[in-house]
Amino acid sequence: MSRRPSDADWRRLERAVTGRVRRPGEAGFRAASSPFNKRFAGITPAGVVSVAGAADVQRAIAWARDTGVDVVARGGGHSFAGHSAGTGLVLDLGALNTVTADGATGLVTAGGGALMTDVYAAIEPCEMAFALGNSATVGIGGLTLGGGCGATSRVYGLTADALVATTIVTADGQLRHCDAENDADLFWACRGGGGGNFGVNVSFTFQARPVTDCATYVLLWDGADAAKVFSVLQDTVRLAPDEFAARIGVSKAGGDTIVSAIGQHLGPAADLREILDPVLSVAPPVRAVIEDRTFWQAKDDLRHETAEGAFAARTNIVTRPLPDEAIATMLGFVERRPGSGNPDGGGAALFSWGGAINRVGATDTAFVHRDTMFLLAMDTSWATDDDPAVVEANLRWLADLGEAMAPYVSAGAFQNFTDPDLADWRTAYYGVNYPRLARIKEQVDPDGVFTFAQSIGS
Repeated sequence: MSRRPSDADWRRLERAVTGRVRRPGEAGFRAASSPFNKRFAGITPAGVVSVAGAADVQRAIAWARDTGVDVVARGGGHSFAGHSAGTGLVLDLGALNTVTADGATGLVTAGGGALMTDVYAAIEPCEMAFALGNSATVGIGGLTLGGGCGATSRVYGLTADALVATTIVTADGQLRHCDAENDADLFWACRGGGGGNFGVNVSFTFQARPVTDCATYVLLWDGADAAKVFSVLQDTVRLAPDEFAARIGVSKAGGDTIVSAIGQHLGPAADLREILDPVLSVAPPVRAVIEDRTFWQAKDDLRHETAEGAFAARTNIVTRPLPDEAIATMLGFVERRPGSGNPDGGGAALFSWGGAINRVGATDTAFVHRDTMFLLAMDTSWATDDDPAVVEANLRWLADLGEAMAPYVSAGAFQNFTDPDLADWRTAYYGVNYPRLARIKEQVDPDGVFTFAQSIGS
């Protein structure tokens, strides 16, 4: 439990840092500390420091240790479980958003508070990229530390796979540069070991690769075609080259059930149409857009922003195609999803994985899920002013859907889509890598300075 600092303690922090210290009620406090997921909007920190640089991070951690205040870092604030908020001190990394890209070496260095929009703005002029998220406001820190996947991951691998170095402030206040040769264990842990566990990462360096023109697609079907679409598209992904990526989804918002396939192909639209021909033939879509695009146009085509409000998500690792009975179970649940005031609704989706993701060993990085065909993501949402009974009904629906799908999937779950209701999260997120992660945690944070729900070692 975080202790309550005195006014004198806060004045001491203000004198120690170059950045701005804010308390509840002050201008800018909410913007610098609120979680994106409004499910956790009731969490109010005792204070937030918008750091001006790595030295402020070091001073703020020292202050938090001295005063007995819990401390968490906030990059993009997108933690699904609200872990970038807390009742103690929040370190707002928003000012650490500088990104530099070297077209000659392919190296990209991003500050710990950089968002996707910052990274894309730096790499586009160099015509190079690595796997990145599809939301402009997601932070590079949380994305990388949880593994990070995108539409290019079957060719580029994970965001964490592109990481070649990171600089992190650990619980003792040290600024440690980590790569394959220096602090190699800590570097290993930062490639999929989850955000906030081992310190505050103030910088990341990635190896990017040249981009090519590509093609994107958006296909929509009525709910009646859902079973055929899921069955055929799973086979399509299995047989397609790594350059092909798909998100196969079914969702219900209001009374309408929509089936969709969205993705890209790192090749021409003519080849993409040939790959998609089996599903286009068996179930003609009500809308079909298949177009040649530049890499950067494709990035914009695939951008997704979640509506304001509260949500919950559950994930599973899928190692082989879902059988017909699993698809029927999933579709039946989506049809019965309870309503809410959030226009995002809820549903389920299969994200194509495999390819380059699976060509890395399960223990080569902290990210253990290296035998995956799909990520199954199930989610629901509600408005912040919905009745508690609506919230409870949506959470129960999601839990029941996850339980119903359990016989058809592995026990693994995706640590980037953190699920606060997941019981056996140690095994689900980290599998055989958890014991090594726990040993590294004990070495760099023996006093548990960075402790939160589902933190390593807790």
